[in-house]
Amino acid sequence: MPKRVNKLSYEFLKGIWDENPVLISLLGLCPTLAVTNSAINGLAISLATGFVLICSSLLISSVRKLIPKQVRIACYIVIIATFVTIADRYLAAFHPSISKDLGPYVPLIVVNCVILGRQEAFSAKNNPWRSTLDSSGMFVGFLLVLLVLGSIREILGSGSVFNFQIMGDWFIPWMVMILPPGAFFTLGILIALVNLINQKRAK
Repeated sequence: MPKRVNKLSYEFLKGIWDENPVLISLLGLCPTLAVTNSAINGLAISLATGFVLICSSLLISSVRKLIPKQVRIACYIVIIATFVTIADRYLAAFHPSISKDLGPYVPLIVVNCVILGRQEAFSAKNNPWRSTLDSSGMFVGFLLVLLVLGSIREILGSGSVFNFQIMGDWFIPWMVMILPPGAFFTLGILIALVNLINQKRAK
């Protein structure tokens, strides 16, 4: 029993560090770089992606034996697109300002490599419980990276985090941090730090 518990725990925890979709697998970089100019945008796109990822993983793993192999990718995309539409319409109805800030990147969740990759690599081969654990871990890993990235860029680029001003009048914002180069620069540093930590752990 303990071995089974440990194995199930790993299915969740691997997405946070060992197989982090952004820092290790380098997937989902389009929204990661495009909309993390603020912490709230990073949180919003992460929650929308997590909703689609978990729901589609649960459904696909439940009906995986009914989907013909020849059309599995098309079926995955239809299922994913359904949940993306729900997320997009919800944001547009209840959070129009966030929906406007995110622009086309919510509909583009349909082709997010994190989601489609987990369906093909895991959900299509495992039961709903394990698939839910796997997708939940990937979501948490994705969420943490985008929150950290968005917070760093917002603090250095605007002097605030979640729209709360935390820097005084003395602070001169680094405008480059809320521009695309700032996203590449910050993500590169985070990836380098993770690789350094993993190298030290390996030794």
